[in-house]
Order: sequence, then C-alpha cells, then structure tokens
Amino acid sequence: MATTLPYLNAYGNIQKVLKKIQEAATPPSFTHDFLATKLNLKGGSAKPLIPFLKRTGFLGSDGVPSNLYKRFRNQGQSGRAAAEALRKGYSPLYEVNEYIHDASDKDLRGVVVQVTGFDADSPNVRAIMNSFKALKEFAVFDGEEENGYEEDGQERADEILESADEISEDNFRRKLGLSYTINLNLPPTSDIAVFDAIFKSLKNNILQ
Repeated sequence: MATTLPYLNAYGNIQKVLKKIQEAATPPSFTHDFLATKLNLKGGSAKPLIPFLKRTGFLGSDGVPSNLYKRFRNQGQSGRAAAEALRKGYSPLYEVNEYIHDASDKDLRGVVVQVTGFDADSPNVRAIMNSFKALKEFAVFDGEEENGYEEDGQERADEILESADEISEDNFRRKLGLSYTINLNLPPTSDIAVFDAIFKSLKNNILQ
C-alpha cells in the first residue's frame, strides 16, 4: 500500500508560515483565523498549512502548538526542532535513507517514488520534494552548528574577558590557582641589616 507524505502544492507558503511562527506569539490554538489575521496568510492556498503543521509535529491533532512548535521559536533550538519535524513528517523517507536530507534531487525523487508509488513525473512527487526541501531550509542536523548556540558561546566568552579585566591581580592569581617559587642565593654575611633589606625588597616588589 502506498504511503502518503505531507506536501503543499503552494510549497512557498511553508517557509512563509515558519518565518511568521518565529515572529508571532504562540497562540492557545492555531486556527485558520490565526493564520489569516495574525500571520496574514489567507486564501485557499494557505488552508493546507494547518494539516501540514500537524503532520510534521508542530501542532497537535487539536491544533494546539506542541513543544516542538515552542522550541522552533527559540533561536537556540530552532534548527534542531525543524530537523525533528522533518524526520517526523517524512519518516517513511528516513526509513529508506537515514540521510535523505543530504540526498541529491535525483536520489530524493527516487525514494519519494519508491515510498509513495507515484510516477516519477507526477506533480505530486514534485510537490512532496519541494515541501520537504522548504522545511529542510530551517533544519540543523547532528554535526552542524546552530547559530543561536554559536552566538551564546561568543557572548559568554566576552563576559569572561570583561570580568577578568575587573579582577585585581591578587584575586586573579587566586582564581587561576597560580603559584611560584623563589630561590635566593644569600650573600655570606652575618649582618642582619642585609637580610632585612633583601626581604623588604621582596615584600615591596614581588610578594604584593
């Protein structure tokens, strides 16, 4: 029996709705009114977006935004969430090739034809491929960098450098656990004033 996969004929709306989801507040329920009024996606070509978002895990069967939806709105987790949505919505493709997101158009088409049973030149195959690639544009997979994480890391590095500038030299040594050993070659003398002068100089110039 042929497998059905999520797709839109107007697949350009997929990228539009995902960008708008990242910008708009999360609604209690993702309805056609929300789609048209808040996201400004109207007309018959926009209506299939809700079933698509349900099939890919962004919405529950009742239209309530899922945890995946909320993670997608988090800049630091957006790419990973999109990758999870891609694997969820197109799991039959991943069962054939676990790296289908890296496949060429030719290989992707072949797997879509294999899974769905459509003819290779079917407009449905083209719509499925383009819908898959539209969602993939937002996805970050294992081994790839998430922009949000990279920015957070740089911010943390800047904070550390700034705080280091504010630490006194003495505290800085203690925080880093620095220590040193001084070897002295004292002159052969019994004059205590010589030793006093040496240790006073050490205290004033080195041991502060």
